[in-house]
Amino acid sequence: MRIRALGRVAYEPTWRAMQAANAARGPDTPDEVWLVEHPPVYTLGLAGRREHVLAPGDIPVVATDRGGQVTYHGPGQAVAYVLLDLRRKGLGVKELVRCLEQAVIELLDAHGIAGDRKPGMPGVYVDGAKIAAVGLRVARGCSYHGLALNAGVDLEPFARIDPCGYPGLACTRLSDLGVRDSIDAVQHELGAAIARQLGS
Repeated sequence: MRIRALGRVAYEPTWRAMQAANAARGPDTPDEVWLVEHPPVYTLGLAGRREHVLAPGDIPVVATDRGGQVTYHGPGQAVAYVLLDLRRKGLGVKELVRCLEQAVIELLDAHGIAGDRKPGMPGVYVDGAKIAAVGLRVARGCSYHGLALNAGVDLEPFARIDPCGYPGLACTRLSDLGVRDSIDAVQHELGAAIARQLGS
């Protein structure tokens, strides 16, 4: 598995690049994890309803092809996109979601923070507040999109949506939990945790 740190990149071209990479995959194409940050953007999943976007203001809203509802991406958020051949790895979608959640839980645990899951609400939570969101697309037996972990991201834009379709859902971030590592350090740690969970 290749882990690629791509820096801060615009959302839509990155999404299109994931689609193209998935369409071009062959049986021997290596699996990859793309670590990125995005400029401020709201993304609306395939099941997303516009009424959950309450007051976007000047932040663009992009309707995308991942699962899930609406979320926010912005500077200070560690985003990991997982471009995997699930058939080759013998993984189902639910197993992949659990692996991604477990990578975040493992990262949090290394910093003395207890993260957990909520039944029927993909992602990772700390004391009931969401710290990481998961949204995937599977096409041709392969995945793209992935997870977003709040490191030092501004949380105010989350108040302008119903995060993941849940009105009033609180969000939190590593920097409010005593972890003030750079975004590069958090991305590196996240990439390593994902690789361990996926056995690569």
